[in-house]
Amino acid sequence: MEEDKRHLPKGRFALKFRGTSCLNCGHTLDISDRYCPNCAQINSTKKLALRDFVDEFLNSVINYDSRLWQTFYALLLRPGKITTDYIAGKRISYTNPFRFLLSLAFIYFILFAYKNNFNQLDQEVKNLDERMLGGPISVDFGNDPEQPVSALITNQLDSLAPGQLQDTSAQKAVQLLDSIVKNDPNIPDTFKALDSLQSSGKLDSLVHRDSLMLSNPKQYFDLLETRSSFGNFLEKVEFFTRLLHNSYLETFEEGIDRYDVEDTFWNRLSFQFAGSVLKTIQEPGNFINGLFSRLPFVVFFFLPLFTIFIFLVYIRKNFTYTDHLIFSFHNQSLLFILLILSMLIDMMLSIDSSGIFVLIFGIYLYKAMRKFYGQNRWKTILKFTFLNAVFTGLAILSVLALLMGSVVTY
Repeated sequence: MEEDKRHLPKGRFALKFRGTSCLNCGHTLDISDRYCPNCAQINSTKKLALRDFVDEFLNSVINYDSRLWQTFYALLLRPGKITTDYIAGKRISYTNPFRFLLSLAFIYFILFAYKNNFNQLDQEVKNLDERMLGGPISVDFGNDPEQPVSALITNQLDSLAPGQLQDTSAQKAVQLLDSIVKNDPNIPDTFKALDSLQSSGKLDSLVHRDSLMLSNPKQYFDLLETRSSFGNFLEKVEFFTRLLHNSYLETFEEGIDRYDVEDTFWNRLSFQFAGSVLKTIQEPGNFINGLFSRLPFVVFFFLPLFTIFIFLVYIRKNFTYTDHLIFSFHNQSLLFILLILSMLIDMMLSIDSSGIFVLIFGIYLYKAMRKFYGQNRWKTILKFTFLNAVFTGLAILSVLALLMGSVVTY
């Protein structure tokens, strides 16, 4: 009798707390039901105590921890097995592939941003901008079209004797420039390129254009309005960027009042784009951090597009689109795991191991494709090569689209 009592359910599962209907969804229950078969809530009318919260939390952690380790084991050591098991119905043993990938993507990009510390770029760009705007050294191209630009630059560098400069930074800069001119074998070629620009009239054109843009913005913008092309849109973006950078205007309405800019959709778009471009240039650290915060979602929505190509390549196989998508998510998760390991090793040992881990992933992916799709070696190699080329192309297009979208909305 005592033995039987030991096996009776206790705590929240005790029979005296069992109900005949679910407190959550109202589903009819039997006294023998420990959980509601409709919503999986515990069949218990017992008031919650602190111990119940702790027990529930520990059970959920232990259960998830068990699934997490089983997922890691299958991903790392048995290519293709986890997807085979998952689509066969063995889902409770592994973590959700979509949630798992998103978590790994967040961890990777957070580590990447921490490792590179992009916030320092903002101050460096600010310091550089101040030196460029207020620096004491400039080069005068002169008014003599017969005198080569290379000779002008060389003469002006020679005239800047480091000992005559008060600023030690300026002295070091002149010494560095002088050593570069004397020792770098590519400098003569660079001077020749400047001379060719001068002889073709392009250098004078560039100088004239920049001078006109700042000295008479209205006349320059009127000149832009006479043209019609995508290049004209980019020139307007450059125009507004220059005026914003030099504090000639702050809002589009000021441009309308001061320079008679026509209030059109394309002019407003070019002004908005110019503001975003300037902010991106002035605050590259914040821009890159914002970019990385969006990348996990880009990966998450990029893979369904890539999966279409997998579906077409293996169209004769008895797999649904969702089966291919789960395969993609599992393999992408493995890639993030390897990249995270690579980054941690690099941070500890100050080396670059990313190439080795990418190679490991390539071998793993080939084995996973052979295991999951069950085709011979040469077919798998051919499809492996094609799909990786497609993946690379789509990844580049996705990153470019993200960059453009981020610049416009920054």
